[in-house]
Amino acid sequence: MATLPKSLEELIEALGALPGVGPRSAERYAYFLLKADKNKSNRLSKALDGLHSGIKTCPKTFALIDASQDVSPLYDDPNRDKTTVALVADPFDIIALEKTTLYRGTYHVLGGLISPIDGVGPEQLHINELKKRIDDDNVTEIILATNASVEGETTALYIQQELDTLDNVKITRLARGLPIGVDLEYADQITLGRALEGRQSL
Repeated sequence: MATLPKSLEELIEALGALPGVGPRSAERYAYFLLKADKNKSNRLSKALDGLHSGIKTCPKTFALIDASQDVSPLYDDPNRDKTTVALVADPFDIIALEKTTLYRGTYHVLGGLISPIDGVGPEQLHINELKKRIDDDNVTEIILATNASVEGETTALYIQQELDTLDNVKITRLARGLPIGVDLEYADQITLGRALEGRQSL
């Protein structure tokens, strides 16, 4: 039985561990890198090598930032409104909302969504840190910008209940311009922009 060189097998195995990459795709990617100019492989290797050392989490917003930065530039920007906070599940949702160019507030990354089947409860999310931010920054509006999925709705409802006792904080939700089951990351800019503009009080 024919076998592949060990280094190629290891690359296929590593690529196959990525989400959405099946065995055949992993083989194609590995073979592409083998045939391509060595600079492509070196560039990929260098990017992966510096991935963890070059990135950290913002202590205020929990967005991903360069290791050299103290806080997220979007939080530090004097032109951003710190009293309005869009609550998102993960850092890539920030990119999706920023592409609309309509939002001038700040963000707070929960770090996931409540999902008992996956063992993720409220205690795993950055909800206590959100409450502290509300006090520190005199937040007047929280926009629940979680996905329109069962987990997203569950998380939004939980946070709404947690913040319901706060008198001076308005809680809004993205309007239902977002199709059910579509992650923010994959929503088109027009749909996402309309959902942001049409958010409603809860």
